[in-house]
Amino acid sequence: MFNEQKTDNLTLLFTALGAVIFHIALNGQYGFHRDELDFIMNARRLDWGYVSYPPITPFFARIGLEIFGESLRGLRVLPAIAQGVAMILAGLMARDMGGKRSAQILAAFTVFIAPMSLFGGTVIMYFAFDYLWWVLVAFFMVRLLATDNPRYWLGIGAGIGLGMMTKYTMAFFVAGLVVAVLVTPARKYLGTKWLYLGAALALLIFLPNLIWQIQHDFISLEYLASIHARDVSWGRAGDFLPEQLFLTTNPFSLPIWAVGLSLCLFSASMRRFRALGWMFIVTFLLFIINQGRGYYTGPAYVMFLAAGCVWFEAWLERLGGKKRQVGYGLLWTTQVIGSLIGVILMKPIGAINSTFWDFRYGVSGDLFVEMVGWEDLTRQVAEIYQSIPETEKPRTVILAGNYGEAGAIDLYGDEYGLPRMITGANSMWYRGFGDPEPETVIVVGFERGYADHFFKSCQFSGTVENSYDVKNEETMFHTGLYVCREPRLPWSEMWQEMQWYQ
Repeated sequence: MFNEQKTDNLTLLFTALGAVIFHIALNGQYGFHRDELDFIMNARRLDWGYVSYPPITPFFARIGLEIFGESLRGLRVLPAIAQGVAMILAGLMARDMGGKRSAQILAAFTVFIAPMSLFGGTVIMYFAFDYLWWVLVAFFMVRLLATDNPRYWLGIGAGIGLGMMTKYTMAFFVAGLVVAVLVTPARKYLGTKWLYLGAALALLIFLPNLIWQIQHDFISLEYLASIHARDVSWGRAGDFLPEQLFLTTNPFSLPIWAVGLSLCLFSASMRRFRALGWMFIVTFLLFIINQGRGYYTGPAYVMFLAAGCVWFEAWLERLGGKKRQVGYGLLWTTQVIGSLIGVILMKPIGAINSTFWDFRYGVSGDLFVEMVGWEDLTRQVAEIYQSIPETEKPRTVILAGNYGEAGAIDLYGDEYGLPRMITGANSMWYRGFGDPEPETVIVVGFERGYADHFFKSCQFSGTVENSYDVKNEETMFHTGLYVCREPRLPWSEMWQEMQWYQ
């Protein structure tokens, strides 16, 4: 039995390791995504909190910078590892639910091919790590329910704390967990000290960011309200329900998680895991009520992928003989087909501006177009800076309109000898406009009228382009580059108008 379990563990480990290597091998194409540039920029200025997110993702980006420098592939190693760990946890959940090796490997593979996991293994963004922490909480919850060992509340608490330090949507999963405990036999744990120790551990891990929020008047709540209102007005929450079918998990895995969810909610054989179903239902409803984005629920499906794989394994084993072989063949064939489609749509492969590129843009939207052109933008700004008289350069700054432009100039600016960059976007506003006050400003990412609002003199100096002629936000909107002088107000007053959320 011990040797069999050891073999199962090694099989899971090598499956996940293969997935991590696969991610890393494909992660060197194109360039950093707009959002990655923001995390990398904040990684150079570590803090216990930021306006737009908690501190863990910039911290991991900093680790990547220290180990790999500014390497595109290197900075994406940790997100790839995070997805590999999530695969292992999925396999272990299947084991705790009674699954043998085939169920464990299938569960890990269904996580690998989920669109969120495929893209999460590609970019250094918070949802890559948020995905892992949700799965970690689910794993320890499964362990708790399978073994009836209350000490696993410490693991649940650690996962919650890490999740809250990564993305605040963990709070919705916690709400689901609380309801699940209260309405199922899991309420027996209310009488054990381990539940409260787990809650204390979660609070302890989250405490540094909570203190930061108090010190900054809970600025993130204002930010989140603003961004949520924007997303709703843009219709980003309108596809919440259909996105559950193709974004949170691979569409070819839908029968697996649907069976798993049904089992956890209704099956007598899975009665001990009833709390998982309640966790999901409550979390799901809260996101609907609050008009959340479709991908927010993605990691919550992993526990049902595990449960579904266990059921399919048991069903096929009962069939026996030729039927079992055919059944496994069909099951794995569908998942492999799903993986190929997922990789085509969610990984940075294929030539830019090819027929394939255009096809994928039509299906996946702007995931990849926002990875193109950032060095070109920095180079254009550098050419403008070189044209400025030497006497003006000591008091010249670059004013960026959004965090992508700011992050690109912060990342590549030293190579081109650029002056300091300032922006009013999110946490960068707190860093101010510098000393001495700027006199000449290279303005990037502003419409002409907005630039004229702040400066009396603005000279048009170019239009943002990229060497691939890819259409994205930078080449389609606010494309003008300007050299502006003569601020209309003192910078201390003008800066108050330059705070914006993105």
